[in-house]
Amino acid sequence: MESLPLGSLVSRAPAPGWEKSPDMEDSTLHPQSATRTSGEMDKPLISCHLVDSDGSLAETPSEVPKVGILGSGDFARSLATRLVGSGFSVVVGSRNPKRTAGLFPSAAQVTFQEEAVGSPEVIFVAMFREHYSTLCGLSDQLAGKILVDVSNPTEQEHLRHHESNAEYLASLFPACAVVKAFNVISAWTLQSGPRDGNRQVPICSDQPEAKRTVLELAQAMGFTPVDMGSLASAREVEAMPLRLLPGWKVPALLALGLFVFFYTYNFIRDVLQPYLQEGKNKFYQLPVSVVNTTLPCVAYVLLSLVYLPGVVAAALQLRRGTKYRRFPDWLGHWLQHRKQIGLLSFFCAALHALYSFCLPLRRSHRYELVNLAVKQVLTNKSHLWIEEEVWRMEIYLSLGVLALGTLSLLAVTSLPSIANSLNWREFSFVQSTLGFVGLVLSTVHTLTYGWTRAFEESRYKFYLPPTFTLTLLVPCVVILAKGLFLLPCFSRRLSKIRRGWEKDGAVKFTLPVDRALAQKTSHV
Repeated sequence: MESLPLGSLVSRAPAPGWEKSPDMEDSTLHPQSATRTSGEMDKPLISCHLVDSDGSLAETPSEVPKVGILGSGDFARSLATRLVGSGFSVVVGSRNPKRTAGLFPSAAQVTFQEEAVGSPEVIFVAMFREHYSTLCGLSDQLAGKILVDVSNPTEQEHLRHHESNAEYLASLFPACAVVKAFNVISAWTLQSGPRDGNRQVPICSDQPEAKRTVLELAQAMGFTPVDMGSLASAREVEAMPLRLLPGWKVPALLALGLFVFFYTYNFIRDVLQPYLQEGKNKFYQLPVSVVNTTLPCVAYVLLSLVYLPGVVAAALQLRRGTKYRRFPDWLGHWLQHRKQIGLLSFFCAALHALYSFCLPLRRSHRYELVNLAVKQVLTNKSHLWIEEEVWRMEIYLSLGVLALGTLSLLAVTSLPSIANSLNWREFSFVQSTLGFVGLVLSTVHTLTYGWTRAFEESRYKFYLPPTFTLTLLVPCVVILAKGLFLLPCFSRRLSKIRRGWEKDGAVKFTLPVDRALAQKTSHV
């Protein structure tokens, strides 16, 4: 089939902020200027007027590219709004145009489906899969046109059907060029304008010319098209909106497992042991106090697990004497999940800070203060001040604030919008160097909290050591290993390996004498 010429659809209706270059082909678009703000991009482009060179409003030219939409749902209305705002003439095909006409922009023409498919060369099919068969009566009118499938299956439908919605549509209309696109874009994004990650539009089709036409259409609407290849990729494209945080499953289960373990451990020590051995009822501590004791343990261990795989990877490289052998699959997956683990660590640390602020607000805390005051009066103590405890608490709180501040910086720089503004050296410094500083601060914070409690026999309830001693195990291993790799005998060998040197291999060279150049080698 013969698709639209490149200049026939998009070049006559460039997206706002783009104009045709006089010294290029019609299909080439380039930015008008660098002064266009992101706020302009975010605003819905609903106006049906164009702006003349003198700044006055002019009516839309009669010769504008026409795009058709079959369907009258929420997505179809948002799509029509975006297309009209991008300078296209839109005709909407509906089974009941009188009822739905008022829901669409006034610039869009709403008519019956038979009339809507007549003139447009590109037609969006904005309806569910089960309604595709109702269009079979329009097969002759749709022949030779580009059908853009924007539908998404449910999880049950995706598992039940062996072919994608787009492939099914192509089987019903073999004389049409079917393109899968815009299914990952929400109706809200279409109306409010693309932002950051919502800009990308995966597009796939078996017809290169039809795919190129839709690619240019998406670009004219302000989106970033991504070529996904042939229509066989449509099943993968349709699965994208069905995924619920796929990269977070393992980290979330890890965090949940740590929370359950430490919560149970703290419950046995702080609630169950006093109840069984001393007859004290401390079950009221379960909602706040025990949770607040558990959260820093989870945050601290998760933070250490962010940097532990780097240590393991470095040890493997030293042992193998090369960087050209793949890591084990479990280590590769671990390295890929470090961002999510780090963000969960920050989440738990932030919750710990909020819970700590709530501790003095509890009624039980007020009763304890009153009981302490009564005990001072009965024992005739007018001044209660333990210098060591005062200094310990001051240092402990200060280190905790510094550690949380460092974690906040790590979390902010992991956001795509912030990370994209940093070069590799800046990003590596924040995530690697400052991250390790945050781990050290957290370790000192934990040690200051524990102080001498690990050596007091009364702290071992049911012969179980204090909780903070368990949390110190993995972080201390990471810190000691990092310090070990800083020794010249290990650091120089690691630097050589990461620059391509191989033990007993063909690549042999010596590191430059310049220490600054040697330090520029990449870190795991």
